[in-house]
Amino acid sequence: MTKRTAVKKTYPIRHYIKVMIAVSFVVFILDLAISIASISIVKQQTNRNLQDTASIYINRIDHDFAYINHYMGWTLANDESLLTMNTYGVKSKEFLKSNENLHKRFTELQKNYGQEYNFFYYLKNESYFLNCAPLSVSYTDYRDLKKQIITFIDDKQMYEKYYSKWTPILVNGNHYVINIVPYYNRYLIGLISADNLIRPLREINLGANGYASLIDENQNTLSSPISNNGKLLQENGGLLDRLQSSTTIISEFSDMTFSTKMVIKFGIFENIMIAQLLIMLLFFIVISALCLVMLFFKKRVLSPIQSFSENLAFINEEGQPADFKSSEIIELEQANTQFKSLVEQIKTFKITMYEQELEKQSIQLDYMKLQIKPHFFLNCLTSIYSMAQIQMYEEIENMAMSTSKYFRYLFQNGENFVRLKDEIEHVRTYLEIQKQRYQDAFIYYIEQEDQASSVEIPPLVLQTFIENSIKYAISRDHQVVIRLTVQRLRMEQEEMLVIQLTDTGPGFPPQVLEKLNHGEPLDQSKGTQIGIMNTLKRLEYLYLKRARVSFSNLEGGGASVILFLPKPPNESTEMERKL
Repeated sequence: MTKRTAVKKTYPIRHYIKVMIAVSFVVFILDLAISIASISIVKQQTNRNLQDTASIYINRIDHDFAYINHYMGWTLANDESLLTMNTYGVKSKEFLKSNENLHKRFTELQKNYGQEYNFFYYLKNESYFLNCAPLSVSYTDYRDLKKQIITFIDDKQMYEKYYSKWTPILVNGNHYVINIVPYYNRYLIGLISADNLIRPLREINLGANGYASLIDENQNTLSSPISNNGKLLQENGGLLDRLQSSTTIISEFSDMTFSTKMVIKFGIFENIMIAQLLIMLLFFIVISALCLVMLFFKKRVLSPIQSFSENLAFINEEGQPADFKSSEIIELEQANTQFKSLVEQIKTFKITMYEQELEKQSIQLDYMKLQIKPHFFLNCLTSIYSMAQIQMYEEIENMAMSTSKYFRYLFQNGENFVRLKDEIEHVRTYLEIQKQRYQDAFIYYIEQEDQASSVEIPPLVLQTFIENSIKYAISRDHQVVIRLTVQRLRMEQEEMLVIQLTDTGPGFPPQVLEKLNHGEPLDQSKGTQIGIMNTLKRLEYLYLKRARVSFSNLEGGGASVILFLPKPPNESTEMERKL
């Protein structure tokens, strides 16, 4: 039992380079996915932490608002100082002493809940408005606030909006949150700036461009447009600011018409982003270094090997050898030198073989010409003999002259290509000879473009097809029309000589026409149809299979042959091309 040996599959170096690039790309995608996942997880956790922080702060503010609101209501209903101030005049000792006691009470309250809270009382009977704790607002805002509160109290509809409820208010262009607590004809007012109310949230790290603000129920900003870095926010930030990812957290107060809004832009994600960018930068540096190594490897190793491979492919592809470029690999230099010598030997051998093939083709062409030349000879002699018997001396002279011109052209022409002008003149001579034999059995027309006269074509090609028309088309029943047209056309970006020969005879037999159009050989066993087959072979040899011949029957009867002949090839150029 024979042991089967496993064949290990081999790959080119380019395959391993592609594998390395694919692996690097996969690593990059994984790193990017891990980075995005890490940022997303940290971002979610941070959002939850900030949401919890905002909830704690809002709960504390809700508690403070509720307590302050309760404190002001209890003071209005139970504190003797306000009752005394409402009973006595504003300049009385009782009023001043009660005012001092009230001021002490709210100063203590202000110490407990922050200096940013402001407290005022308003005695409607006395039309008296005054603060009952140290002020943290400007005098201009104080005067505008006094006017608005008196207007609110007088306007019952506006008063209901601010009754025992903390509500945003615009005072002299600045936003505040106000609460008006009434008790008969006396009122206590609590006031805090929107910026002071939101200040603790601005101390949270929301990123250099993040910010916290107070917004009303219509999403309008109530606090100053200041970012966490202390700079004013622009309505339309720069391109970098618009490209930054952001997260918005909105938290609502209990039973309030305003909310807090926190916009996070990078913030604590900045360090993570920088770390991820550094990792990706390091990855790109490594990939760039690998690419440089691969380029160096390609230049110093792959390119010389590829050049040597192209030189080897020259033997099979029969093309020009690639340049023998110098490389720094000694083994390849030695192989290149040996291969160059081998190519020179092969080239010499191919030249010898090619010359032998040309000689062989020349012999075959000469043989085909000899087959064509005697085709018409005996008929001419027979016609002259017949004319002499009936003493047609003038016709004999014309026939002898035409026959002489015909055979002079035939025997003097030893080239593979002749001028179209001379070939057509030879065809005309042939047709005149045939008219001497057949008289009015046929007429002929020759149409030729002047610019086509100097074009060269193979000799005796046209005569072969004209002779075929004379042989098979002419009859005694009706006069046959033979027409020859020559023109130059540009077809498929190549200048072509188009020659059409038509007759009004019976046309090609169907079986013959089918074989001609399919390139199949005709039956030559009876010595017929040799001329057409030899002519097709000559065209194939002389034009290197670039010439085309089309055979068809006309609709009204008759045969049509169209020759498409390109520019004759230059033999020396073709020899160099094949070598």
